[in-house]
Amino acid sequence: MTLRQAQGPDVRLSINQATIKYSDLATALRVTAEAGVQGIGLWREPVNEVGLDVAARMLADSGLRFTTHCRGGFFTLPDGAERRAALDDNRRAIEETAALAAAGAEGSTAVLVLVAGGLPEGSRDLIGARERVRDAIGELSADAAAAGVTLAIEPLHPMFGSDRCVVATLGQALDIAADFDPAVVGAAVDTFHIWWDPQVLDQIARAGREGRIATYQVCDWKTPLPADVLLSRHYPGDGVIDFASLTQAVVATGYDRDIEVEIFNADIWAQDPAEVVRRTAESFAAAVSPHLV
Repeated sequence: MTLRQAQGPDVRLSINQATIKYSDLATALRVTAEAGVQGIGLWREPVNEVGLDVAARMLADSGLRFTTHCRGGFFTLPDGAERRAALDDNRRAIEETAALAAAGAEGSTAVLVLVAGGLPEGSRDLIGARERVRDAIGELSADAAAAGVTLAIEPLHPMFGSDRCVVATLGQALDIAADFDPAVVGAAVDTFHIWWDPQVLDQIARAGREGRIATYQVCDWKTPLPADVLLSRHYPGDGVIDFASLTQAVVATGYDRDIEVEIFNADIWAQDPAEVVRRTAESFAAAVSPHLV
């Protein structure tokens, strides 16, 4: 056991609130802090349930670092009222991210995770949808820069390409980000979505050279997948992902921020959130921590 583990949960571990989805904000903050975990990534819905000002005070009182805000994006629609409404909602998400990062403990990061969105209904124009993602980020980049927020483009596994995210590889995310200042537009490196990519190690190295890794998120992939593939994430170490190679590649870029565990799994969500946080810290220590040195 390393000193890092012997003293409690890894100091770089952050609990993404999706891992304890059914906990309200107060519960999520409490069980995370009580477990000795030092960081948390929040989701917009629980924050908006209590209001941004109240959420920021609650976060400040918790003593936790704020690591990401989930989520913005969903702007693949063509020009029209719905696209304009999506962009306005993303501007609100940028404001939320800045406020929460300011309220979090020292070392908090103002990172807004973007899920691009899928193909508009009836469309087969995948290339056009990706270009609209680039255009939308171009519209939002000035707002993000003014707020001191980094927009983190998250590539999703190709199985989500039609309904959730037309950006399927880290390389595609980096190609879009390349038009913008790295402090304003980066990428989210999520093991669940990128582990399969034969170019992933090269693309992680590229992301490091370009200063684009805004956040590193981990969870595992295990088969058989459930009927709802969205809920197929597992604790690190319970599936087939090689956390050694991926984590070592991220560390080699100089990435030194917190690392979130983000799990979508109905069985895990049904458990006591304090137990889930404990189990998350345990699995992170076994599967990820050894590769952070």
